[in-house]
Amino acid sequence: MKALISSERWAAVRLFAMDVDGILTDGTVHVSSDGTESKTFSILDGMGLVRLRKAGVITAWISGRASGATTVRATELKIPHLVQGRTDKISALQELAAALGLTAGQIVYMGDDDIDTPAIAWAGIGVTVPDAMPSPFAAAGYVTRRPAGRGAVREVCEHILAARGHSLPA
Repeated sequence: MKALISSERWAAVRLFAMDVDGILTDGTVHVSSDGTESKTFSILDGMGLVRLRKAGVITAWISGRASGATTVRATELKIPHLVQGRTDKISALQELAAALGLTAGQIVYMGDDDIDTPAIAWAGIGVTVPDAMPSPFAAAGYVTRRPAGRGAVREVCEHILAARGHSLPA
């Protein structure tokens, strides 16, 4: 069982960065015979990300593969930092942190696969999902109760918002 993350650490978060496939989705990509792809994104996760934006927390998606479906969903949610086709997640995250003037302690990174592990370990709060691969699972300080693509991102959003004193909308 992972240690509890203090409210102070959650409250310090200014950037919530995450992988896409296997975090915002269940990791499944549907490819049709004509080559088009589709993904399923949780409305719960989307609402959490919208609430974070309204609370002043920056969000970023860092994906190892480029995807039109990811671009469309990021645009809908007004995700200000979308990085696709970067498998070196730690470099992408550190570059973004430097550009935003943030330290590792102000960042949550959430991922589920080996290429996410260095970013999970570097971030002030590293997060993964229950069915992650062994290395990110070992590196994470927090493992969500909810599964990927089914509210895991929202769970993290709620921790950040609660620590910052934001209650649920009436």
